Amino acid sequence: MSLAKHSTLLAVLLSMALHALGVLWLSQLAFKPNRSITEPPVVVKLVAPPPTQTLAPAPHPARIGVPAAKPPPAMQEAPSAPSAEDWAFAGRYTLKNSKGYRHNWGRQVRSMMGTALEGPDQGMVRFRIEIAPNGTLVRLDTLWRTSAVAEQKARDAIANLPPLPPTPTGKPLVFEKTIVFSPFASDDTPLYRHDCDPDVPAFRNPFVWDGQSDRMRDDDPPPQRVMSAQELEDCRRQLPPETVQSESARDQRVWDRWGTTQTGGDQLSPRGR
Repeated sequence: MSLAKHSTLLAVLLSMALHALGVLWLSQLAFKPNRSITEPPVVVKLVAPPPTQTLAPAPHPARIGVPAAKPPPAMQEAPSAPSAEDWAFAGRYTLKNSKGYRHNWGRQVRSMMGTALEGPDQGMVRFRIEIAPNGTLVRLDTLWRTSAVAEQKARDAIANLPPLPPTPTGKPLVFEKTIVFSPFASDDTPLYRHDCDPDVPAFRNPFVWDGQSDRMRDDDPPPQRVMSAQELEDCRRQLPPETVQSESARDQRVWDRWGTTQTGGDQLSPRGR
């Protein structure tokens, strides 16, 4: 190779090296940070939380010599006595063993027993009563009681009952009645809407045995008498119009027994009280 060709090649290589150095220098200038622009310094200030304050518990009244106040005992005023209109209805209502008469009798007794207070004197007593056709008391037996005071108050009221109307059927009226002397008693206003319906068959033990006759299982309930169309119409004429008080009392009885007043509650006790 001649000297001219070597010189040309060296010139080209030197030119390329100078261009590369120039590009590198320019790139360093382009990415060099500007020291003239200064950013404000960031200051972080740590603030300690305020100390927690604990409140001293209030002194108990018993600790400072002041007895705690007791809530007043619950009380319930005696219900109003049956009105003349109520007794007029009861005197002609013959359904379900003179149900209206029996209810008014118990309401009359409870109205004369006074205010019921929460405490040891509250309670219940159940009587077996027999009333003559003219409305006078023939017999009074205590079946059970939960309070001697409640029984005595009930007996005092019964001994001072005003003259009562004759029984609806003109026959002696025998029934059982529970008198509730308690501030938590609910109204016992009965419903009459189901009094013309057939009675719900009571439970009968099919294996009961008198000890003498032949042992045999009896699963058949006793036959029930079915009313004729005319008898059913006459029966429904005795039914009184329903009231808000009777509906609310029925709801309360169903709630106390089952915890609900939903559909089906009317069928729980068609015979009423």
